[in-house]
Amino acid sequence: MSSPLLLKGFEVELYTGRADGTVVGCSAEAAAALEGFVTEPDHRNLEYITPPDASYTRQLQLLLEPRQRLRHWLASRQLTLLPGSTLSLGDSHRFERSDPNNLYHGYIETTYGTKVVTASVHINLGLSSAPEQMDSLFAGLRLMRCEAALLLALSASSPFLDGAATGAHSQRWLQFPLTPADVPLFVDHQHYIRWMGQQLELGTMQNVRHLWTSVRPNGDNRPHDLNRLEIRICDLVTDPLVLLAITAYAELRLQQLLRDPKRNDPLQTSRLSPAKLAKLADANDRAAARSSLEATLHHWRDGAPVTARHWLREHLAELTPLADELGLSAVLAPLQNVLDNGNQAMRWLAGLEAGLSIEELLSREIQAMADQETALQEATGLLDATGTVGGPSPLG
Repeated sequence: MSSPLLLKGFEVELYTGRADGTVVGCSAEAAAALEGFVTEPDHRNLEYITPPDASYTRQLQLLLEPRQRLRHWLASRQLTLLPGSTLSLGDSHRFERSDPNNLYHGYIETTYGTKVVTASVHINLGLSSAPEQMDSLFAGLRLMRCEAALLLALSASSPFLDGAATGAHSQRWLQFPLTPADVPLFVDHQHYIRWMGQQLELGTMQNVRHLWTSVRPNGDNRPHDLNRLEIRICDLVTDPLVLLAITAYAELRLQQLLRDPKRNDPLQTSRLSPAKLAKLADANDRAAARSSLEATLHHWRDGAPVTARHWLREHLAELTPLADELGLSAVLAPLQNVLDNGNQAMRWLAGLEAGLSIEELLSREIQAMADQETALQEATGLLDATGTVGGPSPLG
């Protein structure tokens, strides 16, 4: 008997700009004109959110439809959607407010500057909100926190900043101000509630949303009412099929955990203390930001060194029977190509080494994004920006 798939949803941040990769901000105007889009503090990027749905085919449609509406609106202004998670062609020295009258945006600009002007994708995975199931949610948080580096390794797409290579694969994660600086591995819900209260009292967090870490609990009334975990570490993944594959991989790891918590909950099976696990996870995240799939990480079970690519290959082999059982093999398949040929950052850096300019690399990817969207819209039956019809799915 198959386990039900988890509810899932995405928060997608995108840059807007010209076809040559130049960033041009217009988020306030776009959000005012288009339903479902919201501004970020800097107007050079904006965000849309997909509603929760367990179906990967449906989530593909939900990811594409807003992008199509936004792309159509941008085209009338000679603008388009840009790849990457940092200001690849600048200017990171200047903050461009989307709402000069927003006090919280003022706090963000003053405190962090353009370190936060990045684009990413947050993956929300639903787990039961019933009190007796809360242990499963926090076990899932611990597992994802300890393996977040693997998700960054798959998604890294920010090797450039201000027209130059930074030396990192995810400049976004290296520059983004993790807040608070030290976040523990939460033992249970009460630990999280107490810790959140302490941070708000100390002022290290401005509000319950001001927890900027690789993975966090989420819900309508934090810290008390929680129903999902939010994976925040991933760079922007412009290929929807790769994004869904990364999501399926995370979901399969959570499904393994739900079936066998003693083997998959770091709190129960690691040789390391919770404090050491938190430090190991953060160190792994930084290593993945620098070298992504080529990074040497340390396994949460015993601290042993392992490359990100090897760790992922081991997991995918182990997950094959469960993926078959849950009907996720086709959704998961694009990860093999990422492991064989590199993530977005690695492919861009290879192109740079081969003599292409950053402008050429971005321009090619901008066109590839548009072409892929057209192909996927045809495959999923998305006829236009107004709705959907039935059709074959590229997810199998």
